[in-house]
Amino acid sequence: MQKQKRGFWLFIFSLIPGAGEMYMGFKKQGISIMFLFWGVFAIGACTGMDWLVFLIPIIWFYSFFNVHNLKSLSEEEFYSIEDSYVLHMDELAGDISSLLKHHGKITAILLIFLGASILWNTLVDFLYMILPGYLADVIGRFTYHLPQLVIAAAIIFTGIYILTRKKDALDEE
Repeated sequence: MQKQKRGFWLFIFSLIPGAGEMYMGFKKQGISIMFLFWGVFAIGACTGMDWLVFLIPIIWFYSFFNVHNLKSLSEEEFYSIEDSYVLHMDELAGDISSLLKHHGKITAILLIFLGASILWNTLVDFLYMILPGYLADVIGRFTYHLPQLVIAAAIIFTGIYILTRKKDALDEE
């Protein structure tokens, strides 16, 4: 049962992603935020994809400000809020086949990118063991910046693609 709370303990729990929501009775929100926070941390740590760390402060700030936003609501508004999973995780888990039908291409691209990133990090570690010091340093610096270059190129090409689609739509009109 949700109960609007204020005070010291709410502030303390709001510092832990998801705990403040659970303290206020929003169990689904709290669990899903905690799952996101620690899931991103675990995936980044276990796969060697350190670049995922940028998501951790975003999730933390979302949780912190969500708790304080809930605290500042009037009683009517607070009790009218329905407890639901963040990012609609219950819908994702329930119907994965329809999700893949609608977002299959994006899912495939993300899976390929994640797999390539894990493979790349593993191969680079093996190269450090095989190659001499100077060559390993050169390749290490290159591989350190390669993911940033790939992401930057993907963002640029996506922007160009969106602009050309918009231009084509305007030309048709």
